[in-house]
Amino acid sequence: MKHELFYKNPKTLLNKGTGFLAGYTHSLNPYTGCSFACSYCYVRQMPVSLFREGEWGKWVDVKKGAARILKKELQRAKEKGKVTIFMSSSTDPYQPIEHKEKVTRSLLEVMAEDQPDFLLVQTRSPLVRRDIDLLQALKEKVRVSMTIETDSETIRRKFTPDAPPIAARLKTLELLRGARIPTQAAIAPVLPSSEAFPETLKSVVNRVCIDDYFMGDGSGGKRTKRLGIQAIYETLALEEWYGPIAYKKVYDRLARVFPEDQLYVSQRGFEP
Repeated sequence: MKHELFYKNPKTLLNKGTGFLAGYTHSLNPYTGCSFACSYCYVRQMPVSLFREGEWGKWVDVKKGAARILKKELQRAKEKGKVTIFMSSSTDPYQPIEHKEKVTRSLLEVMAEDQPDFLLVQTRSPLVRRDIDLLQALKEKVRVSMTIETDSETIRRKFTPDAPPIAARLKTLELLRGARIPTQAAIAPVLPSSEAFPETLKSVVNRVCIDDYFMGDGSGGKRTKRLGIQAIYETLALEEWYGPIAYKKVYDRLARVFPEDQLYVSQRGFEP
């Protein structure tokens, strides 16, 4: 799929952590827009998408001079107190354009030198493995949260056809663990999966966060409902997987494999 790229000169990068991210002092987005274009992405219903020409997923803004801006903002923020950063809240920091532009890597270089108190890297891309050297420099101050909503490639292709394959994400978690980088698997949102899913995750992580549309889209599921996601479930005859209690099926399966202190639900699992 061809994507339209725009190069922007932002004035700021660090945004105050609010709402779902209230546990963080700041959020950080290397890009605006996301070419993974996941069907259920709540950002589609936010102003950044609604008031922008072009379909979500078809355009990406590249933030020029990001490292220089972050270096100044990070220094000022640290002078005021503790700094905890969520990267990223409305884009994937390792979407395909990162191969070429390396904006995310440039930001990690800044943070490896002038370290925040904590950084969460939220992605669904195996490209994060490229930056193992910088993530290692952050030691216990970083956690890589890899989105793995299902263990079924059939389901992944129905909901997120432009996202990386599940096997590649699992392999990346294995590599990160081998490099002693703190990680977690984020089943967010919960998609239909098999009974073997927990065992698959247990082989690569010792921390799992589970979330769904109703807890995690910032509107009790209203944003997601407006996207018409329920129709996909109906087409697949999997209606029982769509609803505010559907996540419990996966949680109960996980609880048979993971101890309680390794299993988190929604907001608590993403906090520092």
